[in-house]
Parts: sequence; structure tokens; C-alpha cells
Amino acid sequence: MYKLKAADWHPEHFKLEVANRVATITLNRPDRKNPLTFESYAELRDTFHKFQYVDDVRSIVITGAGGNFCSGGDVHDIIGPLTKMDMNGLLTFTRMTGNLVKEMRTCPQPIISAIDGICAGAGAIVSMASDMRYATPDAKTAFLFVRVGLAGCDMGACAILPRIIGHGRASELLYTGRVMSAQEGQAWGYFNDLVAPDQVLAKAQEMALSLANGPAFAHAMTKKCLHQEWDMSIEQALETEAEAQAICMQTQDFTRAYNAFVAKQKPVFEGD
Repeated sequence: MYKLKAADWHPEHFKLEVANRVATITLNRPDRKNPLTFESYAELRDTFHKFQYVDDVRSIVITGAGGNFCSGGDVHDIIGPLTKMDMNGLLTFTRMTGNLVKEMRTCPQPIISAIDGICAGAGAIVSMASDMRYATPDAKTAFLFVRVGLAGCDMGACAILPRIIGHGRASELLYTGRVMSAQEGQAWGYFNDLVAPDQVLAKAQEMALSLANGPAFAHAMTKKCLHQEWDMSIEQALETEAEAQAICMQTQDFTRAYNAFVAKQKPVFEGD
């Protein structure tokens, strides 16, 4: 089967670097706190879609340049034009932004956000749609849609955020648009850990490398089950996981792990 090489991609609207099977995406408009535009939304969506076809990336880190993660949709490049669109144009946009989240959740690789400074609007959604999140003590996360006259139900927030921090806390953030402090985020389970600003990206990449060196097929199965079992009964989930685990037991990595255990060695996973 034909495979792409992520290391060969050259995105126009953000940086993409690949090392040791870890892809690092850097939102790179630091002078504006890394806002998203129509074009960068679409390019991110397409990039996460293509990750399912690569063989040189097993985990993904997303971060922002210049001490901020992402300030959301660009006020001049997105918000202004949206006020002049008809319903068809608006639906095209909102479905496109939702598809970014869908591609993040359905790409097989685990995604880790490394967050410093402002993480707002669509930036907060990107962090929410990640599998894990590391932040600095000064990170400020806000699902601020209500502050621009919109509903909190944007890009899957009403489905995903309550599952991370609970219904009541999610409701407060989505109704008020207020900033969630890094300390609140850690206490509520939104952030996996708080890390110094000069170490947060390294921490995320360290975790990503650990995952990249693990059983890639099994990690992809874990991610798929975490995503798909949200709306399953316990009985459905048990059957889904029984089938998933039986498939994983046919992989070479499962056999490698057994053989390494017998030989009292550390397994070296190859992802197949």
C-alpha cells in the first residue's frame, strides 16, 4: 500500500517537523498570538486527514510559537467576513471547522498539545480535541464564543468538554466564556501536567516519543475505542473491546512482547 512521508510535506500556514517518528506542528504567527485563518483551518484539517496514510509518524505534538498557543479565529481574516456571509457560506465554514476536530479524533496517532499563554476560541478547541495536554502555569484557556455573541456549542465542545472536566464545569466555561486558569485545568483533569515554559514542548515531545516507540497499531486501536465508545452501552463497549483486543493479539508486536518477556528483555515494537 502506498504511504506518504510527512517529512516531505511543506505546509504553507504552519510549521511541520518530523523527528524520531514524532510530528510537531507549530502554529507560527506569534505577532498575532497564532490565530487561525480560513486557509490554516483547512490546511490543518487536510494534514490530520493525511496522517492516516503516513509511515513515518506515530505520534503528534501541536504547539504555538512565541509564548502563546492559539488565539482562535483571526478577527480580521475570519470574524469580519463571517458577518457578511449568507447561511450557505456560514454552514460551509462551520462544517469545515468541525471537520478539523473530526480528523484529529479519527487520525490513528495520539495527539498531544503543548500549551503556553493564550489558548482561546478555536485554539481551546484544538487543545480539547487532543488526546493529552501539557500546559505552563501561565496558560489561559477560554472557550470564549459567547463573548462574541455565539453559542458555546462550537466544533464539538458540548460533546467533548463535559467528558474531560464534567458537565457542570464545562457548562460554566461555555456559558460564560471565562478563562480557565492552568491550575483549574490541572485540578479538573483538563491538563495532564503543568510544566515550566521552557520545558513544556520538551515534555510533550518526550511523551510523544514514548508513544511513538510503543505498539503503534495497539495505540491506534486504543484511540479508536476511546472515541467510539462515548455513545455505546457497556455491553456494546465490551464487545467492541473484545474484538479490538483479539485483533491486536494477531499483531507481531504482541508476539515480540511475549518473546521479549520470556528472554527477560525489553520489547522493541515495530508497529505491525
